[in-house]
Amino acid sequence: MRNRIIGIIIIGISFLIGFIIFSFNKALKEIVNSACSHGPECAMWGTIDFQTNVGIGIMVFVILVGIYLIFFGKEEKVVTKIRTIKPQITEPKKITKENYQNVLKGLGVDERLVFEKIIGSEGSMFQSDLVEKTGMPKVKVTRVLDKLEGKGLVERKRRGMTNIVVLKH
Repeated sequence: MRNRIIGIIIIGISFLIGFIIFSFNKALKEIVNSACSHGPECAMWGTIDFQTNVGIGIMVFVILVGIYLIFFGKEEKVVTKIRTIKPQITEPKKITKENYQNVLKGLGVDERLVFEKIIGSEGSMFQSDLVEKTGMPKVKVTRVLDKLEGKGLVERKRRGMTNIVVLKH
């Protein structure tokens, strides 16, 4: 369908070119008649005929291209392949002491105890529960958590009147 429409447009343009050629040809003949006193032997008459024939040849070629597109131009179907990306489903990593062995080596006694309690509770727990399970005072747990946060190991998120302490992976 597109080729047919383009072919019709090309033929229309070629007729416009033909109109322009004949208009210029007529104007040039009037100019040559008034400027050339030799008659048909004048060299300008020969150039007008040559230029007219070249213009008509180009116009005929463009018309033939348009006719070809209308009757013989085949439509090409462009098929694009859509690449689908399947999401990779991975099992969540089980939080264990073995996964954090290297981290535990660099921690002090209190830091290690708090960190192990967080690991034991699957990576998150309330700060108030951490105070209960470690037996440390609130202030000491807060200071230990400050150190662990500074090392980028845990993160505290405010929830109501308490914090939830979460391991950073």
